[in-house]
Amino acid sequence: MTDTPNDQNVDVPHPVETDFEIGQDNVRPFGFDIHNPVFAISSVAIVAFVIITLMLQGQATEFFGWLRPFLTSTFDWFFLSAANIFVLFCLFLMVSPMGKIRLGGKEARPDYSYLGWFAMLFAAGMGIGLMFFGVSEPMSHFASSIGGTTMEAGSRADWAPLGGAAGDAIAARDLGMAATIFHWGLHPWSIYAVVALSLAFFSFNNGLPLTLRSAFYPILGERVWGWPGHVIDILAVFATLFGLATSLGFGTEQALAGFNFLFGWGTGNIAKIVLISIITALATISVIRGLDGGVKILSEINIGLAVLLLLFIIIVGPTMLIIETIISGGIAYAREIIPLSNPFGREDANFSQGWTAFYWAWWISWSPFVGMFIARVSRGRTVREFLACVIIIPMLASVIWMGAFGGTAVSQVMADAAAPVLGVAQELKLFVMLEQLPLASVTSLLGIMLVLVFFVTSSDSGSLVIDTITAGGKTGAPVPQRVFWCVFEGVVAATLLLVGGKSALTGLQAMAVSTGFPFTIVLLAMCVSLYLGMRSYVKAKM
Repeated sequence: MTDTPNDQNVDVPHPVETDFEIGQDNVRPFGFDIHNPVFAISSVAIVAFVIITLMLQGQATEFFGWLRPFLTSTFDWFFLSAANIFVLFCLFLMVSPMGKIRLGGKEARPDYSYLGWFAMLFAAGMGIGLMFFGVSEPMSHFASSIGGTTMEAGSRADWAPLGGAAGDAIAARDLGMAATIFHWGLHPWSIYAVVALSLAFFSFNNGLPLTLRSAFYPILGERVWGWPGHVIDILAVFATLFGLATSLGFGTEQALAGFNFLFGWGTGNIAKIVLISIITALATISVIRGLDGGVKILSEINIGLAVLLLLFIIIVGPTMLIIETIISGGIAYAREIIPLSNPFGREDANFSQGWTAFYWAWWISWSPFVGMFIARVSRGRTVREFLACVIIIPMLASVIWMGAFGGTAVSQVMADAAAPVLGVAQELKLFVMLEQLPLASVTSLLGIMLVLVFFVTSSDSGSLVIDTITAGGKTGAPVPQRVFWCVFEGVVAATLLLVGGKSALTGLQAMAVSTGFPFTIVLLAMCVSLYLGMRSYVKAKM
């Protein structure tokens, strides 16, 4: 946040300066600008979590193995219903008079070009996830009941599509793509958009601190500066940290699998710790350089590499089949979005609980990080422009990405039922798919580089966001504080990977879901508060 605009909302009468400090007086031990009690409680709780988890690894592994399936099976209807509400709410804002509001006031202009803005949206929002699931998820749905098959490697006779004639691989592919796009389309980006728009509106248009509590001023009033606000910010820190750790865990598993695939390096615990340490160190350097000197540059580099790999696959792969998959998959998504979104009466529990409920909880737990990051770089956009770009553009990019990567892998299986990509672990599917194309070593190495740079951009931008929350909305907290959060993101990811044992991602996923559940309630209340604030703002300007 820079200058407080003059055209403030009269119903949110608590304008503040950029260095506004919430609650008790801040102190600076060891160079830390501590915002009590959010920083104190959050940091102590995270340190205690790491210590206890490492001391009780056996019990922690058992607990994490129980936690995720319990939450997703019990509350799948809640996660699906909430995500539908977020989509409908964003669509309503786009077509309402509130869509004309400009973030930062009438005279505000964007700080970044469309290219730079889109690059940061893409890198922060889903970079690691698209790399990890770009091949594996379309393949999983294609070879399961959602895609209409029960296909096993090496056996076409087992195909039994639910939505078409036996052996209808095209129908299975399209349904599988629809299910995949569903998890990377309107719903997740609407979740991000709700948080980002709330933060941007109440900060840039009403002069409130750039922190989660500010979005609840129309509901809580001055109480947002007390314990109700502290609780909201603390929940946001926990959700962000564990949601981000889940993404870092996926990135670590895939990068190590790629190095092992190419060079025969190990994938054990020592390799995981070494890789996370190296990437955390690089992320720390980027954090110290700041938003423009670190995150923005790395995001633009990564977008260039991602487009290069995408174009390579489209050109040298089965080009016409990829184009067909993108188009038919997008059409299938539009056709099936309502059945896929249905929170009740689902027969396929594996899809609704094992996939969708986990995804929505993960996106929600990650939403404070992505939302605040998007808010910081979106000043000067109108609400309508903001929502259209934040939701539609990334969704189209996801359709193209999944169509190219997943479509290529599916085409390999359709041509050969014993294709190697079908039977390997999720983290290896990208590299096995690339192995069937020219220049496999080069493209696989490029894929690893993408994962690693997405790893760095997620870690450094995430630490900047957590730092902002724990500093009471300040965007220029001391460097030691930013380094602290950056290091502990890596420590938490490493800890949860270590205690996961053979199912290394179990702990990460369990914590993402457990923090995503209470934060879903926070986001639903945020929709109400944002509507009240924008309605008052529009009335004041009429």
